[in-house]
Amino acid sequence: MGFLSSKKGAIGIGTLIIFIALVLVAAIAAAVIINTAANLQHKAARVGQESTKQVASGIQVVKVVGYAPTKDQINALLIFVSPNIGDEIDLSSTIVTISNGDVKASLVYDNNSLAYYPAVNGTADLFNFSREPWTSLATDNGDKFGVIVLQDADGSCNDTAHPTINFGDKVALAVNLTKIGITIKPRDEVSGEVIPEYGSPGIIEFYAPSTFNQHVITLQ
Repeated sequence: MGFLSSKKGAIGIGTLIIFIALVLVAAIAAAVIINTAANLQHKAARVGQESTKQVASGIQVVKVVGYAPTKDQINALLIFVSPNIGDEIDLSSTIVTISNGDVKASLVYDNNSLAYYPAVNGTADLFNFSREPWTSLATDNGDKFGVIVLQDADGSCNDTAHPTINFGDKVALAVNLTKIGITIKPRDEVSGEVIPEYGSPGIIEFYAPSTFNQHVITLQ
């Protein structure tokens, strides 16, 4: 008791001010930490969503078919694509690259060349050069691809400016090789990609057959 009785507590207005100041500093520090944690959580969630979008979405090349009018070289391609399970893909923001080893072209969507077929009971002659998308590709700049809509249950592609494909849709991307200065001859190696705005690209990669016995040739 003698030891404790010799100790005196600090009292007075000065001590009270210091105590209040410490409480305020602690409160401000806690507010900063909470705000920083909230910002980090928001950024992490956004990065996670974008990463999931990149991984889950994308486009796949189902088939590539060429047209050889004289059976000595291919002058037009149809690249059949569909989306992976994931987000929608705006074809107006999609890029098609194609190379035969000598020339590499980068193509964007031609908004004058949408051919919309789902209302028709079957489609004959996709290489009919007297109709869309081939007529527009023949007159517009060469760095373009056209779109033929083959399957579109919800009508998401029926927009000339922004044709959009989602799960279950199938379209053919038309490429006029003559306009972009690329020729595909027997045994040529061809590579390229169909690159959507988000997600993984579809791969184009094939060797042309040693001979072209038909006008329409399956290449991939």
